[in-house]
Amino acid sequence: MIGWEDVYKVVVAMVPLYVALMLGYGSVKWWRIIPREQCDAINRLVCYFTMPLFTFEFTAHIDPFKMNFLFIGADTISKFIIVLVLVLWAKFSSKGSYGWSITSFSLCTLTNALVVGVPMLKAMYGPTGVDLVVQSSVVQVIWLSLLLFVLEFRRAGIEGATANIIVDDGALKPKATSATIIGSNNNNGFDDVNGGKDLEATSTTTLEIGDVGTRPPFRKLMKLVWIKLAMNPNSYGCVIGISWAFISNRWNLEMPSIVEGSISIMSKTGTGTAMFSMGIFMALQEKVIACGTSMTVFGLVLKFIAGPAAMAISCIAVGLRGDVLKVAIIQAAVPQSITSFIFAKEYGLHPEILSTAVIFGMIVSLPVLIAYYAILEFIH
Repeated sequence: MIGWEDVYKVVVAMVPLYVALMLGYGSVKWWRIIPREQCDAINRLVCYFTMPLFTFEFTAHIDPFKMNFLFIGADTISKFIIVLVLVLWAKFSSKGSYGWSITSFSLCTLTNALVVGVPMLKAMYGPTGVDLVVQSSVVQVIWLSLLLFVLEFRRAGIEGATANIIVDDGALKPKATSATIIGSNNNNGFDDVNGGKDLEATSTTTLEIGDVGTRPPFRKLMKLVWIKLAMNPNSYGCVIGISWAFISNRWNLEMPSIVEGSISIMSKTGTGTAMFSMGIFMALQEKVIACGTSMTVFGLVLKFIAGPAAMAISCIAVGLRGDVLKVAIIQAAVPQSITSFIFAKEYGLHPEILSTAVIFGMIVSLPVLIAYYAILEFIH
């Protein structure tokens, strides 16, 4: 049963994140320590150095041979359910789009399990809860790698589709006009390219560009994506970490201390620098809630209702019962992954929504998770 001491432990784990957030915010907004033109460089430091090393260190120390594969299967099925729903929504709904589907997937499925999930599940279900939430974090690393692939694919498609834009008398004009794409002020300049369907945006910049048919052929597009992924250290952090976990546990090997020390010195800064970068991003926005109240509520609904609902369906489908079922549902309601914001910022896809989901999600999560725990106690 959860007591005040357990709640205090969760608060102790969460408060340092907000300290890092406020330091990042203040360094730009109040103290002017970091110039605005240098802010993107800090996010790239987190994206390409601290996060890949954090991913490697975390995955390299798990034992893949002792994982609960029924639980992992339920987690995987729940994500496939969400992917299927979002793809159908993007394809057949007039309001659907693939850019928003990517963001919605992040909101529904990606969690901050280590910071919030571990202390909460430990208080609720003891070592069993901790073990399962750590396993879900390992699997999430794989999904983050797949998310990285989708984001690179989107970026490559956008770059190919905009290749024919020319400048004439200071104005952007197309070589041939047949599609209008609404741009974004984020890093990549455009929200999405999918035959003119994805026309939502986070800004009001409208550019006439060349026919979407001028995008590179699929084979060439995939080649560009794989080249980008090959140059992205986040791709290696997951693959090498899990590979080492299998090898080390199969043959009882230990990582050389000089290698482990070199990795941990940067990886330990991962969560802190990510929150610091988020604080910087907040400082650059006109409002603290950059995405508005309605989108904040939408993100919280996806995070705390849609995600756990999909997990409940998949758990029942595979036959999970008892505490494992309860842990699976509650860990799906753990607040938003910080890494999802870092990727959103780097690839220019709704970072204002992901940052708001992280910041307010952690505040809301404590009463929500306790409510889930109380409700699930009636299930035997």
